[in-house]
Amino acid sequence: MKKFIIFLSLFKILFAQFSDPAQFSVSADNVNKGEAALIQVKADLEFSWRIYAVYDVPEGPSSTKFDIDSEFIKNIGTIIEPEPTEKFDEGFGNVTKYHEGSPIFTIPLMLDENIDLGEKSIDVLIDYQVCNDNLCYPPNQIVKTVSFDLLSNEVRQEKNLSNFNFANPSLFSRLGFDENDFMNLILTSLIAGFAALLTPCVFPMIPITISFFLKRSENKKTSPVKDASVYMLGIVMTFTLLGVLLAIVLGASGATQLASNPYVNLFIAFLFIYFAFSLFGFYEIEIPQALKRFSLERENSEGFAGILFMALTFTLTSFTCTVAFMGTVLVVASQGDWFWPVIGMLIFSLAFASPFFFLALFPHYLSKLPQSGGWLNSVKVIMGFLEIAAALKFISNTDLVWNWDIFTYEVVLYLWALIMLLSGLYIFGYIKFKNDSSISLNKTRSAIGLSFFIFSFYLASGNLGYQINGTIESYLPPKKYRTNLIWNNNLDDAFKIANSENKKIFIDFTGVTCTNCRWMETNIFSDKSVEELMSKFVLVSLYTDAGENFLEKREYQISRFETAALPYYVILSKKDRVIAEFPGLTRDSEKFKEFLKLGLNDKGTF
Repeated sequence: MKKFIIFLSLFKILFAQFSDPAQFSVSADNVNKGEAALIQVKADLEFSWRIYAVYDVPEGPSSTKFDIDSEFIKNIGTIIEPEPTEKFDEGFGNVTKYHEGSPIFTIPLMLDENIDLGEKSIDVLIDYQVCNDNLCYPPNQIVKTVSFDLLSNEVRQEKNLSNFNFANPSLFSRLGFDENDFMNLILTSLIAGFAALLTPCVFPMIPITISFFLKRSENKKTSPVKDASVYMLGIVMTFTLLGVLLAIVLGASGATQLASNPYVNLFIAFLFIYFAFSLFGFYEIEIPQALKRFSLERENSEGFAGILFMALTFTLTSFTCTVAFMGTVLVVASQGDWFWPVIGMLIFSLAFASPFFFLALFPHYLSKLPQSGGWLNSVKVIMGFLEIAAALKFISNTDLVWNWDIFTYEVVLYLWALIMLLSGLYIFGYIKFKNDSSISLNKTRSAIGLSFFIFSFYLASGNLGYQINGTIESYLPPKKYRTNLIWNNNLDDAFKIANSENKKIFIDFTGVTCTNCRWMETNIFSDKSVEELMSKFVLVSLYTDAGENFLEKREYQISRFETAALPYYVILSKKDRVIAEFPGLTRDSEKFKEFLKLGLNDKGTF
């Protein structure tokens, strides 16, 4: 893989210097003070070659970009380009906007009003990609220098600043973004944050959050609003800071590495079990005495430290399912564009953490309800059982990475069924813990206990040939055979099969500990109509978090598709052309089928 990247870089250099079908020249007229300086960039393209438009270029080709670096440039206006040609491109699978021949681009500049008169020089960076009907070169960058004289005559009407669009705030201009980009980032981050709440890994944290703050509510000195606010802000800050740190230390795939690390999964499982036995009443969780002495001057420091520790735990446990969004953000961060990933992670984590503010706030008031009695302890014990069940998921993740083959699908499902059965027996009073008071079996308690019994039998039925809910299955280790489909684990072998059978290749970038991957396999891949479409491809499953050569597979995903997200799906031609990409989890099987049909209907010849 490293040799391929080096070869690609050398090829790019050679192409840029000796065989570039696009040649650029830059010019500028002299400008008076107070006028817009107009930089003209002319592209001379060889016959049949094209570069792409500056604005509104659909996904696929790289748009043409210009960047000007100079201390006396106050703002860059909207670039004026010729009307682009819009045409469906079979290679990219969508309508593209491009220029042929000798297009001229005009870049309006607003100069600093305090600039001195005389000759000025600026560097213009041109970022572009050239393609023809059969071939695309990698995106290339060149720098051209242009000079002009700044005079002191009157402002000419044709170069009046009001004639050009300088609406972008100078902050965005200096950062290289426009306002639409920023609004799109906010919208995308908000949607992703709220959507992540629906992923399976988040569900165990709901009872854990409630149980943690139920115990805190027993302390009358705690402030409900303060505790809930610290918890939410702790989640936000740990998501943001830990995400950026992972990008620095581990690169773009840092979140994936953490989510699949067996030691991290064992540590999380230990925490859940530790919390569970505390809820059962075997011991009280107390902060170390040294830290207590350290925090004597601030009465609430101890509590806040515990809350922040819970927030950190939440961040770690949620990584497995939120890595799809975070992986994309961290790829940008690892390439040096720090403004976007930090803002994106802040917005994402705020949306993601906001419901847990109310979950943290709720137990404080719940505990203050009149005549609460022993039912609160019963709630805590049930939460303890649920935490044991959650711990089994993370133990099974470690099992998958280290190949113990102990906590398999069947074993974990039976253990969950047993935990639900024990919960039911506890509710009916057949099991007692230290802090339990005598119970009175009323209709409500009986209905809840009966529900646990039914749920226990339902889970056990999953090992007796009955199909259980797909969301529940996504928590479990994968079955030995996911579907009736035939999967390859080697991309080179897949290309040989694809060429011999004249088929396209479907790549499933997945992970052994990826819960969202299991959900897709259980609920989307198992759909008969989806399975029928997938059977027409050569199927490749590449595990990027564990297993044979997983680092090489991860590097391939990041270097070629610029994401470490799991799951991630790609359709390639038999000649290794990217036909279509599908990022992440979807609950809409029709949308996934459209993606598969797009690949099957592609008529490209390379």
